[in-house]
Amino acid sequence: MIDKFLTYLDLEKSYSKHTLKAYQNDIQSFKDFLENNFAIENFIEVSYHEIRTWIIQLSDSGLSNKSINRKISSLRSFYKFLEKIEFVQNNPLQQHKSLKVPKKLVLPFSKHEMQKLKDQFDTLEDFDSLRDFLLIEMLYTTGMRRAELINLKWTDISFSNQNIRVLGKRNKERLIPLLSATAALLKKYRIYWEEIADDTSFVFITAKGKQIYESLVYIIVRNYISQVTTKSKKSPHVLRHSFATHLLDEGADLNAVKDLLGHASLASTQIYTQTSLEYLKKVYKKSHPRNNFNKK
Repeated sequence: MIDKFLTYLDLEKSYSKHTLKAYQNDIQSFKDFLENNFAIENFIEVSYHEIRTWIIQLSDSGLSNKSINRKISSLRSFYKFLEKIEFVQNNPLQQHKSLKVPKKLVLPFSKHEMQKLKDQFDTLEDFDSLRDFLLIEMLYTTGMRRAELINLKWTDISFSNQNIRVLGKRNKERLIPLLSATAALLKKYRIYWEEIADDTSFVFITAKGKQIYESLVYIIVRNYISQVTTKSKKSPHVLRHSFATHLLDEGADLNAVKDLLGHASLASTQIYTQTSLEYLKKVYKKSHPRNNFNKK
């Protein structure tokens, strides 16, 4: 039954291999729990009692509420599928409410930090430094996700129209404007790329000419960002976060930012307005004369 569900997600929902693997692991984990603790081998026999016991066990093992919610979300989707194919009549998760998760405000890199980072690349005359800077610039100036950047091909870039075609989650396509400075950097990089590329059309490659991989993208971003900031979180996602926050700080329309990020709804984009608001609060408290007066 798990295999049927994964096939459904693959063919009907077009989920990525990474997402499919996560669903498989979550549901298999629950299946093993049922067999080991309740001797239940059929999902039709499950009630909320078993699910609640599983949640307690996950919590006792030290798993965060956020991680538990993700596992329950996988299980909820699985039971919705079982209802859809009429394998079960009632969804045992129907009345379940997600565990509370404390909101963590992701701090974007400041505009000053991003400028300091740019200043570090004064001379770009070798493949590695040019690729690394371009990689960071693309993440920051387009707001692309790490996976989207890794899978970007030269055919996705239109220099004449100055845009990039990005294939996002669930194969949803969107166009992102390409800045002139980034376009120039891409053209310069391609000269080096053509000397190294090994039968590939992917834009970002390793020094051996193969498609770049996730951990290397993270390492590149972390190594360079660490030189300009003391913020604890330094990842490709924070560059995406910085892209959205800086646009909103400069007055960009929320719906426009939503489309650039490839979000399905405004709810996902509104987290960046919270960051902008926090920034405004700091500026307000630092700059307003009444606040300065009270400090005297």
